[in-house]
Amino acid sequence: MHFRHSVISVLSLAVALAACAPRDEETAPPPPAPNVVTVRASDFTFEAPAEVPSGLTTFVMQNAGPNLHHMVIVRVDSGKTAEDVRAVFSMPGPPPAWLSFVGGPNAPDPGQESNATLDLTPGSYALLCLVDIPGGVPHIAQGMVKALNVTASTAPAAAAPTADVKVSLFDYGFTLSKPLMAGLQTIEVVTTPNQQPHEIELIRLAPGKTADDFLAWVAKMDGPPPGAAIGGVLPAPAGVSQYFTTNLTPGDYLLVCFLPDAKDGKMHFEHGMIQTITIS
Repeated sequence: MHFRHSVISVLSLAVALAACAPRDEETAPPPPAPNVVTVRASDFTFEAPAEVPSGLTTFVMQNAGPNLHHMVIVRVDSGKTAEDVRAVFSMPGPPPAWLSFVGGPNAPDPGQESNATLDLTPGSYALLCLVDIPGGVPHIAQGMVKALNVTASTAPAAAAPTADVKVSLFDYGFTLSKPLMAGLQTIEVVTTPNQQPHEIELIRLAPGKTADDFLAWVAKMDGPPPGAAIGGVLPAPAGVSQYFTTNLTPGDYLLVCFLPDAKDGKMHFEHGMIQTITIS
């Protein structure tokens, strides 16, 4: 009887301890979604919050102007200001060490919106538009720059979006983990380490138009463009992922990088960084 009672006591204690043990996998709440910040772009201003918390953030840029706009996000260190940033882009040459590109939503057509999800650390930033059409004058020179302060967040870390397709950028091309499909999808974009900075702009070609038609239009900017700007993401540090979500309809699209080359100043699409894809 003594042995039997001992066994029962041990088993009872084990069951009690198991019942009291924390069940992290069952009770831990899921990580939150990224913070969402809406920015209204027009000729030639950004309407945006002056301050946002750090962490994964989805920027939704609404193009309310009659022209193309994008939203370049740069980090500004060493006590510099948005006005210092404006001065930098009024002069030729590479950006100074106190300014670094962190990403942002690329250009949608007027009346449309684009988005980009990226990770922000606390510090000073600026939003700017470097599009120079029409007229060849970058929009930042016309006042399209706005300071943004990122404060340290105490909220739980957000989960990164689940990507349907990953696009790797390199000198000078795009590699897709699998073909893009029709419908709503999230695209992860990352520049391969030891490569120049790159961007991706997604353009839906008009029926019957080709990449050659688009390049001919870019050379002259005469008449309506042979396609619609959808969006994408702007330059970020190599190896750092950004995400954007878009709803694709069947048709032909272009993936394009419009950044100037560090070696000869030509646009990267002039080096072959333009790719046609078909969505069925």
